Amino acid sequence: MATRVQELKTVPSTVTRLGKETVLKGKMRFRESVTISGRFEGQIEASGFLYIDSGADVRADIKAGAIIIGGVIHGNVEATERLEMLPTGKIYGNVRTAKLRIADGVVFEGKCEMIRNSDRVDIFSTTASQLKKTIQSV
Repeated sequence: MATRVQELKTVPSTVTRLGKETVLKGKMRFRESVTISGRFEGQIEASGFLYIDSGADVRADIKAGAIIIGGVIHGNVEATERLEMLPTGKIYGNVRTAKLRIADGVVFEGKCEMIRNSDRVDIFSTTASQLKKTIQSV
C-alpha cells in the first residue's frame, strides 16, 4: 500500500510513523522505514527509507538509504541510494546523494555532492592512504 502525495506521486508505505503532534529530540536509528510528520531534533542514521512529510520540521543531520522530503530540514542530508524533494520540501543544509530528483517549488540552500559508484575506485583521484584502506577492505 502506498500513500498519494502531491503531483500524483506515490510514497512507499512506512513501518513507523511519527505523527504531526510528535516532538522528539535525540538520535534516531532504524533499518526499515519511518515517516516523520511532526518535529524531530538531533541526528538520524538509517539503512532504510525516510519520508519527511509536508508540514514536518526536522533539525538534524540525516544519513539514510532513500529519502523523500516534503517538509523542512535544517541540517545536512546524505542519501546513499536516492533523494527526492517534493514541491513542499525545504532543505537548509548540504546534500550528498547517489541519485537526485528536485520538483518545481523546492527551496534548497546549500551545496550538493553526487556520490560516485562505490564499487568503482578511481586510483588517480584517490590519495595513497585512501587507496590502501580500499584495497585492505577487499
